[in-house]
Amino acid sequence: MVVAFILNSLLVAAVVVIHHEALNFLFLVGQKWSVRRNMAVLIGVLGALMAHVVEIWLFALGYFYMVHSDHFQTLEGNFDGSLIDCAYFSFTTYTSLGFGDIEPLGHLRFTAGLEALAGLMMITWTASFMFLKMQRYWRYTGG
Repeated sequence: MVVAFILNSLLVAAVVVIHHEALNFLFLVGQKWSVRRNMAVLIGVLGALMAHVVEIWLFALGYFYMVHSDHFQTLEGNFDGSLIDCAYFSFTTYTSLGFGDIEPLGHLRFTAGLEALAGLMMITWTASFMFLKMQRYWRYTGG
């Protein structure tokens, strides 16, 4: 239980830090680069998308470690223990898509819940960031 708590805390903290740094970097790029407004928004979208993918893979590595460890249970269903299956489960959990073809057992249920919550928070954080970026570049000019 303690190992699960520590690992889950580290995963969530790492995701928050990665997301903060990615959005901060995108903000600084937007301040320093002189690009057309459409390009600035495109850079923001692609940068944020890359941050989400890195965060999802981080959780996937966490699941991969946990299912191959003696301290945790496993994922069951359409799951063969591979890293790619862990990534698939992570993608569906982070986005709250949840097809349900892979099911977490034991402490991994808590990890999956935390990933869904973290994914929701990071996606809404990105939406807020993109709203502000678009508001800056796509101001209504009247008429």
